[in-house]
Parts: sequence; structure tokens; C-alpha cells
Amino acid sequence: MPEGDTIYRLARRMQPLVGTVVESSDFRVPRFATADLSGARVLSLVPRGKHMLTRFDHDGRAVTLHTHLEMDGEWSIVGHGKLLPRRLMGDARLVLATSGPTAIGLRLPVVELLPTEAEHTVVGHLGPDLLDDTRPAPEVIAEATANLEAQPDRPLVSALLDQRLVLGLGNVWVNELAFLRGHLPFTPVGRVEVEPLIRLAVRAMRFAVRPGGPGRVTTGNTRPGERYYVYGRTGEPCRRCGTKLQFSPEIPNEPGVRHTWWCPRCQT
Repeated sequence: MPEGDTIYRLARRMQPLVGTVVESSDFRVPRFATADLSGARVLSLVPRGKHMLTRFDHDGRAVTLHTHLEMDGEWSIVGHGKLLPRRLMGDARLVLATSGPTAIGLRLPVVELLPTEAEHTVVGHLGPDLLDDTRPAPEVIAEATANLEAQPDRPLVSALLDQRLVLGLGNVWVNELAFLRGHLPFTPVGRVEVEPLIRLAVRAMRFAVRPGGPGRVTTGNTRPGERYYVYGRTGEPCRRCGTKLQFSPEIPNEPGVRHTWWCPRCQT
């Protein structure tokens, strides 16, 4: 599943849509099959953790397109009046042809229209977004810390993955953060110094999304296979101490129990 920094960069890549006018829309989902955004002006694209809110002015009405990529959805941006090859268009769930580029949403599991004033019904339950640059970072850190500390008995990685507590972290980040702070992934939150961990998460994620930056990397080494300390490195030696890394598989239908990696020596 894409993590918060992926959606943040996606919103930046889709910025050429802002200010354009929708010339035609094709919703290929049953609930909105008859919806028509023709004439709507694109006002903004707002990433909210792993959600995307695309806001429009449609004949004086404020309307929001809410999408979520989940595991394998994606957006493609092509030139004005263009489409993707026919072999790909079968996966299209939404086509927005604008006075500028055309945006094509592929395999999107969540596509819905709602009044902008009702956005809280789809994202209001979510925690503070670590990449929310409209709020001071200390305020975001304080809120996320308080949310996590309110569940002291919960395993660390499970709590960090709960988007109701803190928004935008995915499995790569939580595994790497646990390593960087020296915590076993299943340590109860109450035994962890939460504020420094969240402060590190904010700094690392905001560095990852800088224009021209290295993207998601925790080791400082951007070469293939060298970007992470523990994530995806089952049985390999720890980059710090050489100890064989441990792995615990996810439990199906348990969103808080994902594939987990750790170093039994560096993390205690």
C-alpha cells in the first residue's frame, strides 16, 4: 500500500491540473456512473495521509473528489486530449479530461464525490498528518504523541500503522523507525519514548518529499538494495552489528500485524 509520502509526491506531480477546467469526466464506478464534472474548475489537490482530496468549483458549488489508491491503484497524467494505450484503459476507473492534462485513475478502489464541506465524513476520523505543511511541525508532533501515548499497551508497530492515531506511516517507515530508535517492533507503546520517535518520523518523511530529494531512504545510501536498514531484508546481516535480521509475517485480516523485520541485538 502506498505510504503518505507517496501520495504527497503524487499530489505534487498532479499540480498541472490546478486551474484547469474539466472538459469531460468518465466515472467508471457504478455509484457515480452518471456523475458529470464538465465545466468544473480544479481548485487544489490535497494529500491527507494515504487519501487524495481533489477540490473543484462546479457552477459555484464546492465539490471534492475523494480517492484512495489502497494496494495497487495509480494516477496517470497524459497530455491534453490523450489517453493511455487501450490495453491499460481497461483498468481505468475515472478519466478527467481538462483544458490542460488528462488525469486517468487506474484500479482505484475508492472513488467518490461529495460536497467539500462534507470531507470530514471520509477523513475526519484520521489522526494528524505528519506531512501536513499547513500546521507547525511541533503541533503535529504533539498531537500524534498524545494519541499514541493514550494506548500504552498496544504494540508499537501496530499503533504506528493505525491511521486514526497518526497519519501517513506505512510498513516501510514503521519498521525503519523502530530500528532507528532501537525498539523491538512489538514493544508496548508505554515503554517507548514516543515524542522523539515521532519527531524523527516527521523529519525523515519531510526530507523524503523535498523536491529533488532522495525519496524514501533511511540509510543515506540510495543505491538499489541499500536504502533500508531492516525492511525487506529477511535473514540478512544487520548493517550496524552484523546480526542476522529476524522476520515475522503478517496475519491475514489483521491490519495492525504486517510483515515485520528487526535486529535482535540493536533493538531491545
